Amino acid sequence: MDHIEVRAEVLEGHARLRALLDGLTERSVREPSALPGWSRAHVLSHIEGVGRAFARQVRYALKGELVEVYDGGRPARDAAIEAGAPRTADALRTAVAGALAVTEDAWTAVGAEDWARPVRHRDSDVAAVLRAWWRELEIHTADLRLGRGPGDWPRAFCVHVLDFLAPRAPEGVRLTLEATDGPERRESGTGAPLTVRGRLGDLTAWLAGREVPGPLDSGPAPLPELAPWP
Repeated sequence: MDHIEVRAEVLEGHARLRALLDGLTERSVREPSALPGWSRAHVLSHIEGVGRAFARQVRYALKGELVEVYDGGRPARDAAIEAGAPRTADALRTAVAGALAVTEDAWTAVGAEDWARPVRHRDSDVAAVLRAWWRELEIHTADLRLGRGPGDWPRAFCVHVLDFLAPRAPEGVRLTLEATDGPERRESGTGAPLTVRGRLGDLTAWLAGREVPGPLDSGPAPLPELAPWP
């Protein structure tokens, strides 16, 4: 997908997330998310923070300037998540909505000549930050366990994530992922061959280290332990 198509998918993802948050209650926001040790409130606090951080990357890039993703680095990012999680459901909903609005303003300001502008995030460019936000948005929306899961991810998104996470192939394994519900097939790594088959969304969830809704078939071999995120 080109940058304009990905941006359209991101904006649709914003609308879906807003709709999912309409039904949040004080009880539901304290319930566990799909991430160990994190409630839904933690995930929402993170979505707010990373959305604003990526929007800032874009704003500065459009001015020809570079800025760190988080002032204070990862420790400050983690502290902000913990500080934001105790807020009420209404406050969290408002905070996420505000972050999405800021993010939309940033992305809609990007012109055709701006995608290659450099940013600090991974020493990449504006186009790469867009795709990073796409990953954060879709995966963490599923982490909220509010009704949208890996089976709802767009196929183009799944393909993008499989390509991005190809370095997670275990050392010494030539990992092949084959979708049973479509033509997608991805191969990565070197070494002993291992094929894992399943629905595209399930394969993507597994490679992303998330809950896998459906079965995966790796033959007589167990599913391997994946390498860290790239």
